[in-house]
Amino acid sequence: MSDDLALQKGLIARLKADATLAVLIGGRVWDAAPPEAACPHIRLGRGTVRPLAGGGGAVEHQLSLIVVSRFAGTEEARAVAAAARLCLGGAIIEADGVRSLALEVPQSDVLAADDGTVTWALIRLRAVTEAV
Repeated sequence: MSDDLALQKGLIARLKADATLAVLIGGRVWDAAPPEAACPHIRLGRGTVRPLAGGGGAVEHQLSLIVVSRFAGTEEARAVAAAARLCLGGAIIEADGVRSLALEVPQSDVLAADDGTVTWALIRLRAVTEAV
């Protein structure tokens, strides 16, 4: 399995296993949300992968998680984003022969639709992985 797919699998498993997120989103974490997905939920967003020069096979990943909320206001999206940041920041993720050496959550943004029907939180992640 590729490093990016293994990291994706590990991230989803860790988010689904987190007790705080289980209360907030009930295990609704996907690589792609199903049609008519219940809210709030987290789905994977854009990601890039590149080998690290001189990294001995290490790979850098920059990816995003997207929180989708239909709560009136930004509190729910902010709460889910905060829980996801706490769950993942500094975590060691291991899946399918790949382990994270570093996992950082350098930024998150919250954006509400003009009509107030949906709020998104974008959580940016940076990870460095290696084969184990």
